[in-house]
Amino acid sequence: MAQLKTLPSSFSYPATFPSVHRKDQLLRQQFWKANPSSFKELRTRTTVETSKHQVIQAVVRSDAEIEISESKKGGGLRGKLNKVVLAYSGGLDTSVIVPWLRENYGCDVVCFTADVGQGIKELDGLEAKAKASGASQLVVKDLREEFVKDYIFPCLRAGAVYERKYLLGTSMARPVIAKAMVDVAKEVGADAVSHGCTGKGNDQVRFELTFFALNPKLNVVAPWREWDITGREDAIEYAKKHNVPVPVTKKSIYSRDRNLWHLSHEGDILEDPANEPKKDMFMMSIDPEDAPNQAEYVEIGIESGLPVSVNGKRLSPASLLAELNEVGGKHGIGRIDMVENRLVGMKSRGVYETPGGTILFAAVRELESLTLDRETIQVKDSLALKYAELVYAGRWFDPLRESMDAFMQKITETTTGSVTLKLYKGSVTVTGRTSPFSLYRQDISSFESGEIYNQADAAGFIRLYGLPMRVRAMLEQGI
Repeated sequence: MAQLKTLPSSFSYPATFPSVHRKDQLLRQQFWKANPSSFKELRTRTTVETSKHQVIQAVVRSDAEIEISESKKGGGLRGKLNKVVLAYSGGLDTSVIVPWLRENYGCDVVCFTADVGQGIKELDGLEAKAKASGASQLVVKDLREEFVKDYIFPCLRAGAVYERKYLLGTSMARPVIAKAMVDVAKEVGADAVSHGCTGKGNDQVRFELTFFALNPKLNVVAPWREWDITGREDAIEYAKKHNVPVPVTKKSIYSRDRNLWHLSHEGDILEDPANEPKKDMFMMSIDPEDAPNQAEYVEIGIESGLPVSVNGKRLSPASLLAELNEVGGKHGIGRIDMVENRLVGMKSRGVYETPGGTILFAAVRELESLTLDRETIQVKDSLALKYAELVYAGRWFDPLRESMDAFMQKITETTTGSVTLKLYKGSVTVTGRTSPFSLYRQDISSFESGEIYNQADAAGFIRLYGLPMRVRAMLEQGI
């Protein structure tokens, strides 16, 4: 939270004000309880007795007069910040946050929007919306390649899956956005950052842990944890009061988050885990029942644990993922429905579409069956659970995750080759895999006799391997 000045703890509110009417005295008492931080600047300018006099003068003024007065002094109702970088989407919530920040912190607001593959329609008209809401400027950065290369692909290489199903689409997007916000704050000389995350979700943690890790000096303002707005109607009313154009787009009954990796759906009928998702809810993938009756084969080229090509065509990370989203979506690939444990303690039900990501996970994991030995796979899989947990919890820039990533990079140096998969009505089936570093030897695995593996050796191995079980049985049977 922003570090704001407050009145000394020794300051006491005057019991009576002989020169003021009783009605005004009640108004003062109500205002004091609702807005104690409005008087933060009095401490440094005056003695306690003089401050009391100024408080008397301040509280009898209307809210509008106070706002004007604070604005002239360069402050707001809750304190003073110089410039705030706001994570901005152009929706109702972030549109309202702009004037709220100016009113409550007397600050200049710079809106920031990251393009992580949410779709071009989401970016249309954003600058006009931001300035109409009172922002001084809008900064837009295309983070698609960085998002896939530096965030998605490391998770893919690590095999990170949260609670058996979730491929971490939103979890990976938040740190890349927050990192860019820190960079923009430095560029524009901001002393604070702000986001529109609610106090019930995971995203507030992901944003703020990134802020802490990259620039602990930045103040953080989270309006949903401070303001009195409780819902859409309150937000619309606040917008009208401050002459903010209310977005005219129809509000979706679902809460959605979209990026190049996935699309999530929450809310409405999904809040009851017993309800089946409606068919028309999905946007990235066709219903498997309506998918083509003809299967499609796709070959994924992989180098050192990272995908580099589709059907022999080398592509940039973002382009590769976008192409697989199209192919997978056409066949109804990548739908999951799960009840997950949020970081803040509650359970939530979400439905996710991750067509391209599901194909890539199947390909990378399958190639590892050729290139990694048994012990390595077991250790890697166990670490992948912790890796996923760290990413889900917003600890992307935690030294532990970075150290684990170094292990994943080292251990997959030889995971190079290609995997062929069959896509058909929602299913992904591996049909072939090959690698120049394959540990699979046909001459050893064949049932035919060979020089390297003598089947007679197995008898001694089994006797030694089963010795503990044999000794226990002898004890129990008195042998």
